[in-house]
Amino acid sequence: MRLFMFRHFLLCSSFIFLLCNTSAYANQKEGDQICAAAQEAYLKFKDINSGSNANYIKALESVDAKTFGMSVVTVDGRICEFGDYDSPVSIQSVSKVFTLALLMSGRGPNFVEKTIGVQPTGMPFNSILALENQNGSPSNPYVNAGAISTVSWLTPQNEFDRWKVIKSNMDNYAGRKLNMNKDVLQSEMNDNKRNLGIATLLDSYGKLGTTPIDAVTAYTKQCSINVTSHDLAVMGSVLANYGTHPITHKEILNSDYVPKILSSMVMSGVYDNSGSWFYETGVPAKSGVGGGFIAIIPGKMSIGVVSPPLDQFGNSVRAQRAVSYIVSEMNLNPYSNQEQEACIEHSNSN
Repeated sequence: MRLFMFRHFLLCSSFIFLLCNTSAYANQKEGDQICAAAQEAYLKFKDINSGSNANYIKALESVDAKTFGMSVVTVDGRICEFGDYDSPVSIQSVSKVFTLALLMSGRGPNFVEKTIGVQPTGMPFNSILALENQNGSPSNPYVNAGAISTVSWLTPQNEFDRWKVIKSNMDNYAGRKLNMNKDVLQSEMNDNKRNLGIATLLDSYGKLGTTPIDAVTAYTKQCSINVTSHDLAVMGSVLANYGTHPITHKEILNSDYVPKILSSMVMSGVYDNSGSWFYETGVPAKSGVGGGFIAIIPGKMSIGVVSPPLDQFGNSVRAQRAVSYIVSEMNLNPYSNQEQEACIEHSNSN
């Protein structure tokens, strides 16, 4: 009987060892393929010249339009990077994802849905008319009204401590201390009348948790943080890994909140082009007018791109093309039959 149990133990142990090694090999192979596809995308789109830098913020207009960095971080912590992956740009609206996650962690998803909203507007991200049409509802966290409202409801309520919490949260996602782009901050603070108008209108509807000037100041600061494509991919990888940082291994966000964050990105993450983007790729993404872009493939990886020239919607031209290429080449669209067949083939090969 003991001999049987010992043999049974050896058989089970051998099977588990083989299964783990096979899985590790498969992950390594898939990682190699992802990096190869990312390199192809970088080379394919690095020389395109369409799009132009944002010109309504002077400090953004002067950024080198040739800057193009791309990084991929997988959920097991593998990193591959190409081009200007260490060249910083201001994070701008990509920051809204992580401050939304912070608010959701503090007050819960029901508060976000009730107070901020989760509906697309069908209008430009800085629209005042959209706010009026919805009787003061910000509509979603990714238009300026929603993002300003989001920062206003964070605790603690005093300006200094609120900013400290916002910055610390972004540092946690990046796995390092991020720096402020003082030129961008000054440029935006000198020309933030529209956002102040939005905040004042929100306040008149009772949709602001602090004063308009405090809310806009905190919002402008978070948009002025410098990030590289490496930073963006690392930050996005926390969402791809359902709230746990693949590199620091810290739990940053409750895994129950990740689907809600990603769903909101689907609806409004790339401004007025969100529907077309998701129709084409099936992948949640968020862009910023500084040229930053993140795309999340849940359970697999995050892609971070920096490239300042934007299309008419305010989204990085190179970033959209590069990410779309990777998604297509690797069959990463979760709604694609090819993706399902790839999963079945991968399962059978094991």
